[in-house]
Amino acid sequence: MSQFFRIHPVNPQHRLIHQAVEILKKGGVIAYPTDSAYALGCHIGDKKAIDRIREIRRLQRDHHFALVCKDLSDLGIYAKVHNAAYRQIRAATPGPYTFILPATREVPRRLVDEKRKTIGLRVPDNEICRALLDELGEPIMSTTLILPGDEYPLTDPDEIRDLMEHQVDLVIDGGYCGLESTTVVSFEEDFPTIVREGMGESSLFV
Repeated sequence: MSQFFRIHPVNPQHRLIHQAVEILKKGGVIAYPTDSAYALGCHIGDKKAIDRIREIRRLQRDHHFALVCKDLSDLGIYAKVHNAAYRQIRAATPGPYTFILPATREVPRRLVDEKRKTIGLRVPDNEICRALLDELGEPIMSTTLILPGDEYPLTDPDEIRDLMEHQVDLVIDGGYCGLESTTVVSFEEDFPTIVREGMGESSLFV
């Protein structure tokens, strides 16, 4: 049975944040709020935890996960970013965007698109996310919490607890989240391409 933490969305309790990060470090899978929808997350290097998330969501092997980052300092570690792309990304973060970028060798191979050698990076505007990432000291491997057969993400933390208490190790209640996913912007070329329209203003990249 999973644990259930009610964490304040503006002033996250450090004790609970620390416990949540310990669960991640020990290979746990967590359900947590972002600035768009609830997400499933695990430690970036934990293959068993990633496979559990694939099983929960019944994902194909080619599904693209994202690295949820605290700030842009992680970009240069995990992605190759040219100057024009960096300026546009900086203007849009933190916010509800996922950026597709060429991956560096620091990204575990299982998370990289095998054909395009890319990775999705995200810097959410959410205090609970920020606190988790600050305590963890590295990105969280993440994907939106949409259950098999559903069209929209789960948004009610109590419902998440009821449905997933035997599938995840921790549910973080940070209040209700939205039903809309992030806007996905690809920087694989010299100019940005909108891959998916979501919460973020795509006009920033036109």
